[in-house]
Amino acid sequence: MSALPAIPHQHTVDRVPLVGPRIEDHALLGDQKGSALVRRDGSIVWLCMPRFDDAAVFAHLLGTEQHGFWQIAPTVLIDGTVVPATGRQYAGNSLILQTTWSYGTASAVVSDFMVPGGGAPRLVRVVTGLSGTMTLRSLLRARPDYGATVPRIVEVDGRHAIDLPEGDGGRLWLEATVPVHVDRADLVSEFTVTAGQTVTFGLSWREGVDSPPPVPADDALLKFTLDFWEAWAERCTYSGPDRKAVVRSLLTLGALIYAPTGAIVAAPTTSLPEEIGGVRNYDYRYAWLRDGALTAGVLRTYGFLREALAWACWAVQASHGQGRRQIMYGVGGERELPERELGWLPGYERSAPVRIGNAAADQLQVDIYGELAVELHDLAQAEGSWARRLGSVIVALAEELEQIWGRPDSGIWEMRGPQRHFTHSKIMAWATFDRAVRAIEAGHADGPLERWRALRETIHAEVCERGYDADLNSFTQSYGSQELDASLLHAMLVGFLPADDKRVIGTIEAVQRELGTDDGFVLRYRTAGSDVGADGFPGDEGRFLICTGWLAEALALIGRPDDARIVLDSLLAVRNGLGLLAEEYDPCAGRQLGNFPQAFTHVGHLGATAALAGLLAFSTPRLVGAEL
Repeated sequence: MSALPAIPHQHTVDRVPLVGPRIEDHALLGDQKGSALVRRDGSIVWLCMPRFDDAAVFAHLLGTEQHGFWQIAPTVLIDGTVVPATGRQYAGNSLILQTTWSYGTASAVVSDFMVPGGGAPRLVRVVTGLSGTMTLRSLLRARPDYGATVPRIVEVDGRHAIDLPEGDGGRLWLEATVPVHVDRADLVSEFTVTAGQTVTFGLSWREGVDSPPPVPADDALLKFTLDFWEAWAERCTYSGPDRKAVVRSLLTLGALIYAPTGAIVAAPTTSLPEEIGGVRNYDYRYAWLRDGALTAGVLRTYGFLREALAWACWAVQASHGQGRRQIMYGVGGERELPERELGWLPGYERSAPVRIGNAAADQLQVDIYGELAVELHDLAQAEGSWARRLGSVIVALAEELEQIWGRPDSGIWEMRGPQRHFTHSKIMAWATFDRAVRAIEAGHADGPLERWRALRETIHAEVCERGYDADLNSFTQSYGSQELDASLLHAMLVGFLPADDKRVIGTIEAVQRELGTDDGFVLRYRTAGSDVGADGFPGDEGRFLICTGWLAEALALIGRPDDARIVLDSLLAVRNGLGLLAEEYDPCAGRQLGNFPQAFTHVGHLGATAALAGLLAFSTPRLVGAEL
């Protein structure tokens, strides 16, 4: 094998010592189809391949070693455990993870990556000696169907094939440049590397069992993967402060794109808990219309218009023509996402149940119409040749919403309790008719212009009357309530009122005052002190991190950049050493919570940064409404 190409290093290296497999102790690998998570000890503890929502082959993340993992690490033990890695980083602007080990005079680096593009899905691990002589061990324990199956392993032409359950189809194929042997149902190799020497392993998936995929040159795949992500990142048009952090968040969002269709998943994991030991453990490996719209919006803002338009095509095709639109779909547009619990998995840190599928797919969440309409309108503004196509979709959204906008719903946070008239949902309903009116006025679509102008005014007046509390000088979570909700920050950004309106400023200040915390974050709503949270489940949760990003964005857009910068810095301070963020953060335990990494959270970072850089502005309202 030829020498591996030199890989540029980033300045930031994750050097926090291993203190346990916290959520933030993981790194993300992805190929824009599936994903893997890698721990600091060199273990891949989560692998879904070829699709994000396929049954995990390694599920140690949510169970024990018996549920599947793949570790490559030195054989040297300290106090009975593997010598800890001395550092890890992503190579340049890529998703190639480099984990370095050093002890004595020996050192080596393991480069882990999934290969993007249209070939056979493939996970590659390249071990390169840096100095001295190091002995390492590869232990691959595949346990398909989320750890429920001990597979049959057969050898075909010197390669090992791992049979997947019949329902999954196909095989996993392992090849290596060093001998590998079967130890019961594990694949094991012990080997040494010296300075400049490389050993490579490749695990690929192929449908069917007749023949293995061709064996590519792994050094060429490494260069291809590095070039792919470097070229992708180079398209970022942002050149302001903290560009390195911006690019890493963009790369994370890029990894959550399902390239064959353009769908964007909310996160690559399921059932990582919002509270350690709690029951708020959900499957986020699906494509929410709301999350996708917000992600497409920041991708468009930073120069990735092609990906935003691809998402729009997917969203239209997946959600059109089959009755009321769901809030989420499978990455291939699947509508049936039945939720079930995997009783054999104990859950991350005993946080059960482990769920796959998502019952919230059937909820009514009125705001998704507005999220779609706002982003499709902005895409039409950015790419004029798409204006009529997207304008007709916005009109179709308004036609559907006209029948249901007045109903109570489950809201943006997918409350699993009684439905309510959420103020955020009503404002997003207003935004749907506002964008439909704009599309018709611009000649990009046909529709009942006067009727929708009147309906837009009706909704606006209703929200100002029933969703606003004059004593609080703030809009509230739902009609008739005095509770606040961080989603109101997002609602204030869509042009419902001008940026200098006292109700906008009052709402932002009220959320900051009442839901802001001493540790610099923002609660999405109040749950503390109640036996049952607002979502219908017992327990509490951490700081929902997109809310902190929304506050920073809102403060920047009303002309308070210094305050916005302080809030944004609180968010950036809790990234792991690789720049990744989960859904939530627990300031008491000093750890991340929830599915990881979370698109929503990185969207919050990027939206706030764009607002501070002057790349965003309040949408100009077409209707101001009566003064209160």
